[in-house]
Amino acid sequence: MPGPRGVLPDGVGSPADLGRLLDGVDYLADDGVATAAYLALALPRPLLLEGEAGVGKTSLAQALADVLGAQLLRLQCYEGIDAAQALFDWDFPRQLLHLRAAEAAGTADAARLESEVYSRRFLLARPLLAALETTPSVLLVDEVDRADDEFEAFLLEVLSDYTVTVPELGTVRAEVPPVVVVTSNRTREVHDALKRRCLFHWVEHPSFEREVAIVRRRVPEASAQLAEQVAGAVQVLRDADLVKPPGVAETIDWTLALVALGVERLDADTATATLGAVLKYREDTEQARRLDVGQLLARALGQG
Repeated sequence: MPGPRGVLPDGVGSPADLGRLLDGVDYLADDGVATAAYLALALPRPLLLEGEAGVGKTSLAQALADVLGAQLLRLQCYEGIDAAQALFDWDFPRQLLHLRAAEAAGTADAARLESEVYSRRFLLARPLLAALETTPSVLLVDEVDRADDEFEAFLLEVLSDYTVTVPELGTVRAEVPPVVVVTSNRTREVHDALKRRCLFHWVEHPSFEREVAIVRRRVPEASAQLAEQVAGAVQVLRDADLVKPPGVAETIDWTLALVALGVERLDADTATATLGAVLKYREDTEQARRLDVGQLLARALGQG
């Protein structure tokens, strides 16, 4: 008996099939990520991705949108975000212009004007409402751990039935629920209620081989030797007890910086001069220099 199809693309019958499609849009997913994404589409359920910054959580949402031919709608969370900033707002400048135009034309009937200014034409849909009204769509709720408990509870309510109410217009319900990807860098724990609503996957840093493949894909002008050296050096740095271990994004940035300098083979002097492309805290830069960059590169080459 076939399992649920959800919103899986045609021809995708396994995580491996989805992994190949993601590869086609330059997202190299490991088996764990491919399986989590497959289940999120098949069931369908929101997917909660946790992991350190720079491991590819946000990029997965964009890759899924590309695979599905869907619009990506991103809600960036931050401290103090509330429901109005996530759902909708009224276009007050346009409403005011409409009222003034009606008064100038002598058609300022109060009841009619109120119904006009609070009509859909003056509504500004924020990401949550836009995702309910757009088919197909992928809703990315990015860094939910930065929001407060009240917003998390509100988000859970919306994800429970994919319905919101605009008091002046009524209830808006998604005809086809969006694919939902929620990310967290785990600056605080996400509440159990939201975790129960979602499928969960912890995104690890990639293996050396996968990181080299990612660098070669994203920075094709880099030599194979340089890609291996940079990926190996970053892998060593992640084990160095840093304030902020570098993610894949930093690996790519470092490689791009070295290519811009015309470097084909990484040496200790060049690595030291360009550490700012991969390490973003003074303490981490000092720690890396204490490691002896030449020795770090030797260890990196050993990993390759």
